[in-house]
Amino acid sequence: VQLQASGGGLVQPGGPLRLSCEVSGRTVSSKTMGWFRQPPGKEREFVAAIRWNKSATRYADSLKGRFTISRDTAKNTVDLQMNSLKPEDTAVYYCAARLSYIISSAMDDMSEYDYWGQGTQVTVSS
Repeated sequence: VQLQASGGGLVQPGGPLRLSCEVSGRTVSSKTMGWFRQPPGKEREFVAAIRWNKSATRYADSLKGRFTISRDTAKNTVDLQMNSLKPEDTAVYYCAARLSYIISSAMDDMSEYDYWGQGTQVTVSS
């Protein structure tokens, strides 16, 4: 399984940005996709996750209302729409996958994911 993240860049505070993660290789319909991020000098943290059949989504509490995760079955991508960006959203964003469903309470656990993309840099600055 290969994950290719894209869409990162420099954005002004308050602006939007949309990240996309393309899934290729061996894949199944019952997978769980997640986004994590690693701010400079900090540990990687959970952002959002979604089951491919959309039976469950989960967000980091601090990001609810600003970030939206979605998936496109035709393009085989999982997207992260980020709005009202703040300087503290600056980080390398990673997409991750597991080829099975993860229970909702564990969707924020990095150890539940088997595959990781290379990361895309998001910088929020004026």
